Amino acid sequence: MLEADLDAVVALEASVFTLPWSRPLFLKDIKENKCARFFTAKEGDKLLGYGGFWLLQDEMNIVNIAVSPDHRQKGVGKLLLKHLLSEGMKEGAKFATLDVRVNNTAARKLYESAGFIFIALRKKYYTDNQEDAIVMWLNPIKL
Repeated sequence: MLEADLDAVVALEASVFTLPWSRPLFLKDIKENKCARFFTAKEGDKLLGYGGFWLLQDEMNIVNIAVSPDHRQKGVGKLLLKHLLSEGMKEGAKFATLDVRVNNTAARKLYESAGFIFIALRKKYYTDNQEDAIVMWLNPIKL
């Protein structure tokens, strides 16, 4: 992800998440966080989605995947997830973790289709509505 992508990424983030990351937070992550990796999916200049992870030794923690509502159910999320896992593997990640809202069934199905499994429940994790988060794990990473 380039700094030039941030306006579109922040707009997408705000349109799909109830606790969106801010522009300064994204900017800090892409410029200062040596563990952070972010990627975009585009059609020409149009942002279809983006995803990111933090690489912590041999673990990659997927922190964001978002797809424009107009491009859902078209394989964009699956391509982003596959790309994130591939990039993580290239950099030495052996396993992947993520948190997902209990009620986000579309995302849960995507992660399960890639082999992620439930490992824990974080009660009242999300501060906007006290929704629980499911912690998912993929070990080993496979494409």
